[in-house]
Amino acid sequence: MKLRPLADRVVVKMVEAEETTKSGIILTGAAKEKPQIAEVVEVGPGGNVEGNEIVMTVKVGDKVITSKYSGTEIKLDGEEYIIVRQSDILAIVE
Repeated sequence: MKLRPLADRVVVKMVEAEETTKSGIILTGAAKEKPQIAEVVEVGPGGNVEGNEIVMTVKVGDKVITSKYSGTEIKLDGEEYIIVRQSDILAIVE
């Protein structure tokens, strides 16, 4: 099954959080923060959304930073994805 987002929506998959700190300390599951860096899996077509012309600036494969509690979480074929609006994406990581 494949997800095809509509309008200004973007499907992202969260990148795993680091399990060790830079100094080598191993973090437990409770100590890890919810990651905010995600990889773009699918991008909607953009277009006219609520009277405003939306041009999609992200593309499949981009690493992005999203708002911490944005989007709708879904599970498809055993994988977890989040569908967010392009406006919930704060930055592209290069």
